[in-house]
Amino acid sequence: MAELAADAEIPDRYRYAVVPHIMVDDAVAAIDFYRRAFGAREDFRIDAPGGGVLHAEITIGRSALMLGDAAATGTGTGSFAAPAALGGGTSVTLHVFVPDVDALAERAGAAGAEILQPPTDMFHGDRTAILRDPSGHLWVFLTHLEDVSEEELHRRLSTAG
Repeated sequence: MAELAADAEIPDRYRYAVVPHIMVDDAVAAIDFYRRAFGAREDFRIDAPGGGVLHAEITIGRSALMLGDAAATGTGTGSFAAPAALGGGTSVTLHVFVPDVDALAERAGAAGAEILQPPTDMFHGDRTAILRDPSGHLWVFLTHLEDVSEEELHRRLSTAG
């Protein structure tokens, strides 16, 4: 394996974040859904030699997301699974801030997302919608409304019904 130079730069899109990499059963359909529902842009795709998508990257808002077909990983380890293979559950929820969570939730619902919580003003200062995509991944979309101090956050939380 080639050694990286000590001064090698991390690409801007990866510099300040943990980049989620999700596995799905049909990456082509998932990318199409994310485009229609979330306004995603496909940045690139590597097709697997035996079919499917080995690796793809999309951008939603300013957030990068990696994805691929669970069956096309090529690792042979069986370590990667889509939510359906886990009984429909997932241990990760993807949070993305967007300018208009109401419009996004409406578009996502029309595209086939299951709306688990419609856009709601929350105690933490964000208008928040929670949904499940057709692949089974959970998403929290937020529009920031106000900055809330830690003290005020705890006060609001203690008085929330």
